[in-house]
Amino acid sequence: MRLIRLALPVYVELLTAVVAVGLIDTLWVSGLGSEAVAAVTVATTTENLALGVILCIGTGTTVLVGRRDGRAPLAPVIRTAWLLLGGFALAVAVPGVLLREPIARLFTDDPVTVGLAAGYYAVVFAGIPIFYAQNLVDGVFKGLGDTRTPMRTALLCNVLVIGLDPLLIYGLGLGVRGAALATVAARLATLAVSALLLVRRLRARTGAEKGTVSRSDAAAILRTGLPMSGDFLARALVGMALTGIVGRHGVAALAGYGIGLKIMMAGVMSFYALRQAAMIHTSRAGEADGPPRGHAAPVVRYGLAAGLAASLVLNALAPAAVGLFTADPAVAAEAVWFLRCMPLYLVPFGGLIAVGGVLQAGGRGAGLLAATLAGFAVQLPLAFLLGARMGTTGVWLAMAAGAALSLGLVSPAWRGPRAPGRASARDRAPRSTRTAAGPRSGR
Repeated sequence: MRLIRLALPVYVELLTAVVAVGLIDTLWVSGLGSEAVAAVTVATTTENLALGVILCIGTGTTVLVGRRDGRAPLAPVIRTAWLLLGGFALAVAVPGVLLREPIARLFTDDPVTVGLAAGYYAVVFAGIPIFYAQNLVDGVFKGLGDTRTPMRTALLCNVLVIGLDPLLIYGLGLGVRGAALATVAARLATLAVSALLLVRRLRARTGAEKGTVSRSDAAAILRTGLPMSGDFLARALVGMALTGIVGRHGVAALAGYGIGLKIMMAGVMSFYALRQAAMIHTSRAGEADGPPRGHAAPVVRYGLAAGLAASLVLNALAPAAVGLFTADPAVAAEAVWFLRCMPLYLVPFGGLIAVGGVLQAGGRGAGLLAATLAGFAVQLPLAFLLGARMGTTGVWLAMAAGAALSLGLVSPAWRGPRAPGRASARDRAPRSTRTAAGPRSGR
């Protein structure tokens, strides 16, 4: 039950922070025409790729803070994380602003849409440091065992976007650029609140603890977090490739696939919530050398159960949910059939994503990433071949096969015995030097 208590706030946070902001912007600009909707859709999709870059810092920091809280000083790892974040933010923001029009042209040839998307990019890419900083602040809170504060600040951000969007888009006549300004302004205000809460929390727990930037901490953050970034980016790129394969079957199939994905996202976010909860719980339990035998098995069962539950709900609500997005019977039929086929994919995918949190916190993220890539290596050619013979049904079966293969490949990692590693020696101080600055939450 501890895992569920950690996961529920993360689920709400993910729905609001990852899904809702882009959806709110899209809904508000819909009154400006199809080009505006297309521009915001393109821009928010690209921003999701930018999120994958910073996940290595946020998740790496979460794991290291969780391991050290109550055992060793936290200031060095947090200061090091901020330095890394600055470098990553500049590396994404500067090229993004300078190359905003070429990036927009990668997704559309329509000059109006390109211009609108470039205007949105100019603001959002400039605000990337704010976006990344919020991700890191949330990561520190989660490392301390607190998933409720990130949930509350994500809800605050959404409330601000809902209020600022109409004011800037229509009230000040800024159009699509106004939607971007509303998003960045809401994130800035939210970051100010989050940072203040974090400073107070750290002062209460650690007092005037001092620390310096450490190369070893930087290496540990990147080593722990890079597999998570790799997993996220690989899924995004494969998703783009899969979109191209589906597009070969016609506009109705492509539109139905897009609608089905949006609806399915509500269920998929529960898997990622379980992953983060398992990662937080495992890192705070001090299991830096990897989960002991049997520890990850309950997490897999939670993930499989979440996959089954999501499948049942999506199948029950498929016609009604699809009807909210389209009145075209051909598109609706494709979307409903996509959701009908998804139980074969969602059940193994739920188990794979959930157990990833345990493996990530246990220093086995590289093996998880390798299993994910192996699944994709089978999924993409199989989608092409089966799609040519069976239509879109073959593509959905290929998705299921790839997820099942990946879960099967990581099975030895979560079933095997605990293996000694070097992470514990790096990240734990000797018992005599562990701090007792405050009680550990989540224990």
